[in-house]
Amino acid sequence: MSRTRGAPVYLSGQVFVRSLLVFAFCVSAAAAPYASNRYIQVRLDEHTGALTVTDVRNHHEWVQKPVGSWSVANARVDAGEIRLTLHDAANNLDLTALLTLSKDKPEMEVTLSGNGPLKSFVGFPFPFVTGKGTGLVVPMNEGILYPVDDASINNRRLQAYSGHGICMPWFGAADLQSGESYMAILETPDDAQIEITRQGGADLYIRPLWEASRGQFSYARKIRYAFFDRGGYVAQAKRYREYAKETGLFKTLAEKRRENPNVDLLIGAANIWNWDMDKVALTKEMKSLGMEHVLWSGGGEPKQIDEINALGYLTSRYDIYQDVWGPDAPKGLRKAGWPDDLVFLPNGEFMKGWAHHQKHPDGTETIYEGGVINSQRGLDRAKVEIPADLKTHAYKCRFIDTTTASPFREDYNPAHPLTRSQDRAYKMKLLEFCSRDSKLVVGTETGIDPSVPYVHYYEGMLSLGPYRLPDAGRNTMQYKPPTPDFLKFQVGHFYRIPLWELVYHDCVVAQWYWGDYNNKAPEVWPRRDLFNTLYATPPMFMFTKETWQKEKDRFVASYQQMCPLVRQLGYDEMLSHEFLTPDHAVQRTNWKTGAEVVVNFGDAGYRLPDGRTVEAMHSLIRQGK
Repeated sequence: MSRTRGAPVYLSGQVFVRSLLVFAFCVSAAAAPYASNRYIQVRLDEHTGALTVTDVRNHHEWVQKPVGSWSVANARVDAGEIRLTLHDAANNLDLTALLTLSKDKPEMEVTLSGNGPLKSFVGFPFPFVTGKGTGLVVPMNEGILYPVDDASINNRRLQAYSGHGICMPWFGAADLQSGESYMAILETPDDAQIEITRQGGADLYIRPLWEASRGQFSYARKIRYAFFDRGGYVAQAKRYREYAKETGLFKTLAEKRRENPNVDLLIGAANIWNWDMDKVALTKEMKSLGMEHVLWSGGGEPKQIDEINALGYLTSRYDIYQDVWGPDAPKGLRKAGWPDDLVFLPNGEFMKGWAHHQKHPDGTETIYEGGVINSQRGLDRAKVEIPADLKTHAYKCRFIDTTTASPFREDYNPAHPLTRSQDRAYKMKLLEFCSRDSKLVVGTETGIDPSVPYVHYYEGMLSLGPYRLPDAGRNTMQYKPPTPDFLKFQVGHFYRIPLWELVYHDCVVAQWYWGDYNNKAPEVWPRRDLFNTLYATPPMFMFTKETWQKEKDRFVASYQQMCPLVRQLGYDEMLSHEFLTPDHAVQRTNWKTGAEVVVNFGDAGYRLPDGRTVEAMHSLIRQGK
């Protein structure tokens, strides 16, 4: 092993003084090589490639656990960086890892380079081990906090390039008492996943996994680690907000409103889906009941759209440019592009999409297997179909399904091959075409942050994908009893955290999924409304004529609980979120304008330090400026 000498030299474990030089690189023959700045010391295990990071500010150590079959062939410390030559036995692949410390932040970047075929994921850098009292911070949809010693948490992998994975490409861990924490930002997320797992009954840990791009490790992968001496998941979210600004992902709703004034119609608007009522009569009735701001998602004929627009409502319709069916499929399903535009798998078969279940009067059903359309071809079709539709229908908004929910895909069809990065680019161009060129307010499914500059709302960000009710996307109107996981994670108050809102609340409006809306499972409707209140996000209601007539007063009361607040805070930044009780039943959010929202999910009132009491299943709101 070679080491390049640098200056000055420090002994491992020595206390650092802030006035010393910004970088110090250990080259002692008796100690493992390490690098440091005035915030952190990074020490390398020269046999395994694992790192130990010591936060100089509080002496907290973050220690990596070697996972997999790796060996270090060479390590060098040189002029501000540590360079490793590694061998990944699982892929029989040689890789170079370059670790560079920031000059003025408690951060380091790791760049992993190499070239060759991959048989499995590349799992480097290794995970930082955690212990009791620590939680994993995961931006799964809105966000979730997993205590590492909670045996009820299942192992899972989440793609960094899909709204049904992680909606922002970062993760972390935090001490739940002190707020000491680290986060990792996947700077090259298009071929990456994260793994949440435990081995041999140990506590949970989280790590990055790099995938092949069309079978190869063909470009450098980058991950940035940041360390915090306080602030926990809130500090992590705010660091990512800075990163989003630095990398061009950040665009506020206020900026979008300047480009399209109709964006203001979205703020504080309840999203309404209905198919079996007179559209104009229903919207007029809602207006008369005090529902001033509505996103009408149910479409309509040209005259109906004009009349709903006249109410001051935001008119929208459903649209999709991903799924297509063969010529034998029922009328009404998209067929244009079959089979020429289909995405191919590496084995030459077409990629399966949404399966349509056609029910027959005798109780049987026929399943029509759909295919996935190449995103470039989908964009081309949208550029023809959307302008033609707008010539006759004066919509102000459009919901584009699946675009940010389904993964960015590789296409092996020789007529239109794509990498995941190219697929992402075409999907973002589709959303940009809708918002910029077509001057529409744009929504899409679930959400992922490359789309933030181009969209205005996400249907599904509030809904944690793995914990929805079974088959929620297909049986949107059918009642299903809540499952234990649904009650615990989806509408439970212990695990959820508003990571998305802490980063992007003032950029994109977050809503529930359309098969997981506020009045879905009515017994938990009040809990959903409290989450909307706490996060200042609008409700989604989906109903039949029968449900509307039966629950009309409840819909109006739910609207009045949330929508005026969302109207007030819709352009505001969420500054903080905190749990005020150990069971997380009482939670608070604070806002840049000075507003404060306190919500009590518990079954007893809670007295705040200032003497106010927030009653069980109620909220307290202090207005800002």
